[in-house]
Amino acid sequence: MSTTWQDPEAVRQMLDDAQTWAIVGLSTDTGRTAYSIAALLQERGKRIVPIHPSAPTVLGEQGYATLADVPFDIDVVDVFRRSEAAGEFADQAVAIGARGVWFQLGVVDEDAFERTTAAGVPMVMDTCPAIEWRRRG
Repeated sequence: MSTTWQDPEAVRQMLDDAQTWAIVGLSTDTGRTAYSIAALLQERGKRIVPIHPSAPTVLGEQGYATLADVPFDIDVVDVFRRSEAAGEFADQAVAIGARGVWFQLGVVDEDAFERTTAAGVPMVMDTCPAIEWRRRG
């Protein structure tokens, strides 16, 4: 693991300052980690935006099939997809002007990290907001 993937300032900025989180892979399946993390984000005062091909309404929030379909600004794109499928969402996040990208625990794409940060967008990989909030106390 590269420590730059979990830069403390990028983590702090996303957890403290970012209000609108697009959750890629969020569905109505309450047994999935994406669902429990989306609920935690809501408990912490964040607005969640489900991004899923079937665009379901989840936790009271309207879903969208793609990031490009969201008609308002996104602060963080939080990706719950396998590593080999995650990079395209980092690229889409940069394209829509997101202020940060977060790849969940176990999701690593070094090339996507390089592209995203080179574009000036902070990125966190291979950790979870729940873990980072716990770390901070």
